[in-house]
Amino acid sequence: MKVKKTLIAASIAIAATATTALAGPLQDRIDAGETIRIGFANIPLWGYPDEDGNADGFTNDIAIQTLAKMGLTNVEAVVTDWGGLIPGLKAERFDLITGGMYILNSRCENVSFSEPVAKSGDGVLVPAGNPNNINNYTDILEGGFTMVTGAGYNTVEAAQRVGIDGDTLMQVPGPTEMVAALKAGRADAAILTYFEASHLAEDHDEIELGDVSLMPIWSQNFAGIGFRHEDQDFLASFNEALAGYLGTDEMMAVVAEHEYTVDHLPGDTTAEWACANR
Repeated sequence: MKVKKTLIAASIAIAATATTALAGPLQDRIDAGETIRIGFANIPLWGYPDEDGNADGFTNDIAIQTLAKMGLTNVEAVVTDWGGLIPGLKAERFDLITGGMYILNSRCENVSFSEPVAKSGDGVLVPAGNPNNINNYTDILEGGFTMVTGAGYNTVEAAQRVGIDGDTLMQVPGPTEMVAALKAGRADAAILTYFEASHLAEDHDEIELGDVSLMPIWSQNFAGIGFRHEDQDFLASFNEALAGYLGTDEMMAVVAEHEYTVDHLPGDTTAEWACANR
């Protein structure tokens, strides 16, 4: 049995209390014996519900195990559409959000991020054989092709940065709809995180992954765990526990099943740097 399976179930949780007195809405819930609600969407490898509705994926693994290091195991999985994660966090429907949330300047206005837990670039999905030779944003722009991506994804900003917008930028709820648009010919390419793109290409014979070496360096991003601004004290304690866990043999053994390797560790990049530069 995987370690995380002993730590979380969507509806059954074991109560625990923090070892330090903190301030903020999240700590108030903990002190009252309520669950820590982890919000995420159905994003392959990053964060998704398993067949029993439990939190799966490597960002959920990292968040749950870090909370456990703090003595906190009273956690609950809450699944929503990607576009509902940040609004739901601000509205206190979740206490933290995972699932591959890149630390971006535009998001840092609304979310306080943990230190990065992963780095990843973007990947392009195209019809099998890549008939239009699409491997990056510039290929889509210069060819006048239609790109599909997820509403609220970092790839929306990235596409607009190079001039892809309007009728050539299709936004859908998530990966399932992206693949459907690509297969139906409504879009010429789908761009999403490399983790998602690689996973989906393996699952669908009709599509393939473009040449990721041709993606621009600026499209590489850093993912963190998102908290409300009001939970700064809790976030500081979370970051302290995360620093002692990230990259350890224990962590790497847990996340290995989700294709997370040492190449995906964020190195010395900080949340402050990502907020300022991404």
